[in-house]
Amino acid sequence: MFETVSFTVFLETIGVLAVVIFVLSSMIGMGFSLTVREIIESLKNLRLVILSLVANFILVPLLALALLFVFPLSEGLSIGLFVIGTAAGAPFLPKLAHAAKGNMAFAMGLMVLLMVVTIVYMPLVLPLMLTGVVIDPWAIARSLILLMLIPLAIALFVRARYEEVARGLLPLMNQAANLSMLTLIVAFFVVYFEDIGGVVGTTAVLATIVFILVSFVIGYLLGGPGGDTKRVLGVGTAQRNISAALAIAALNFTDPDVMVMILVVALVGLILLMITGVEMGRHAGSTTGASPETE
Repeated sequence: MFETVSFTVFLETIGVLAVVIFVLSSMIGMGFSLTVREIIESLKNLRLVILSLVANFILVPLLALALLFVFPLSEGLSIGLFVIGTAAGAPFLPKLAHAAKGNMAFAMGLMVLLMVVTIVYMPLVLPLMLTGVVIDPWAIARSLILLMLIPLAIALFVRARYEEVARGLLPLMNQAANLSMLTLIVAFFVVYFEDIGGVVGTTAVLATIVFILVSFVIGYLLGGPGGDTKRVLGVGTAQRNISAALAIAALNFTDPDVMVMILVVALVGLILLMITGVEMGRHAGSTTGASPETE
């Protein structure tokens, strides 16, 4: 019994460390691959920027709250869904945008914009909305600033001053992000295997599917007239910032259901959005390929 508990604690510790490495390497890799000018240039469409913020920080959190009234969930699962609903700016967005043949410049700029706003937004909103739960706003802000904002700023500075160094280290950061993501998924799924198994077939999974699909529709409809930006904002709104949500859950909550819900949303969302992105990319490709003949 003691050995089982010790092994579980060991795996949970490994999972938390993997979360930290994943978030840090993702942010540094993002900074190494972009310049400040590229970010600003991709966000010159003010109307599209405002609609992106409305979709991710008003409509999606309201959707998460609405689903909590529709689907009966435990307190921990409810908190997990709302936490993931307030976390936007997924580092995985460029990969989804590429699969969907979306506007890659807008995808990169949108990712950074949403991530930076998330760092300010989550510490303000979570304590206000999660009534009955003791949350330290500064603890949330501190973890996001230390793990996301500062590494991104440093990486952007290195890219601006030492571009060759940044380009040389970028593959290492990508490998670290991929390996740590795999490690945290395996570790947390082993630790929370029984909890996750208990969620399968319940309203939590249905709530997750509805949350992801409706979030995608919200982003797609607000993505402007261009199909390439619609596809980006669609997948960018549905794919929440798992890095920020995991960091918040691992460092601020003890209820395992919080982590379980975030992992369920991450896994289901990745599957649904990869399929959606690939299908949209095929459709966009066939339409583009057919246009010269039509003309």
